[in-house]
Amino acid sequence: MTPDDLKAAYKHILQSEDGDVVLEDLELRFHVRTPVFSNDPYETAFRDGQRSVVLFIANMLKDKPQQVEEMELDV
Repeated sequence: MTPDDLKAAYKHILQSEDGDVVLEDLELRFHVRTPVFSNDPYETAFRDGQRSVVLFIANMLKDKPQQVEEMELDV
């Protein structure tokens, strides 16, 4: 599976009304909208790891900005 195929699969599954509900729930549960800080550094690291997964999923749903696509063509 190519990276483009994988990105298309994420979009197919999560760009729907149900996908929006799931993503919103993930964002609320896994510290996308709240601080990850804790007095325990291990807890902070754990929360940041959870958050990074949700951010990865959200980024998979985004299209590349036009400017980046143009820069890739120039190389």
